[in-house]
Amino acid sequence: MTGTGGTTTSGLGVWAGAPAGDIPVGSARVPAREAAERELSKGMYHEGDPGPVERALHSFWEWITGMFDAASGVAPGGPLGIVVLVLLVLAPAAALWWRLGTPGRAARSADPLFRESGPRSAAEHRTTAEAHATALRWTEAVQERTRAIVRSLEERALLDPRPGRTADEAAAEAGRRLPEHADRLRAAAGTFDALTYGGRTADRNAYLAVSTLDGDLEAARPSAVGTPSSPASSRTPASSTTGGER
Repeated sequence: MTGTGGTTTSGLGVWAGAPAGDIPVGSARVPAREAAERELSKGMYHEGDPGPVERALHSFWEWITGMFDAASGVAPGGPLGIVVLVLLVLAPAAALWWRLGTPGRAARSADPLFRESGPRSAAEHRTTAEAHATALRWTEAVQERTRAIVRSLEERALLDPRPGRTADEAAAEAGRRLPEHADRLRAAAGTFDALTYGGRTADRNAYLAVSTLDGDLEAARPSAVGTPSSPASSRTPASSTTGGER
């Protein structure tokens, strides 16, 4: 059939018989899709989205969870076995940290016991310690009372006044002169190191312990032969040696 009608009928027949997938997409859909993408890219639609840090943490925990799941599949006891293994690894490390304190303590514990520019007497250190104790500053109180112990031993000529002496050195030297108190002297030096270099804190019992040791040492007499036994005579050299201390 020719003519306009035939042409129209032929055209309809072509489109009617064509597969659905061959129907061309109207060009108007492309601008519509681009407009929708532009609209959805606006910040108002993404206010609740997680930030970079949150996304990184989420990815990290997903990685940890994947590692844990993979390990629990081959570890004896499954997930419970993994927990036990982790505790077995962490327990010795925690015990070591508790015993030695924060890293670097061993190196810093060699610092001098006294850091002031000029010497202070044992009585002055005791006064300062009592002031700290009254204010419930137990760490400072224990530190000052330990310094009072060492200064008192120097004033009694049981220790030679020596700048730069550490708490451990003082405890070792004094323990040789007063062997019955050697263990408590070493314990006091260890406490001083833990407080000063290990980041620990003291309490009232720690102060009472070092304060009691200070009083017992005041009444103690050295075992070395030829050392004066009377309090007055044992303190006689203190004025000359302390006065010349730097």
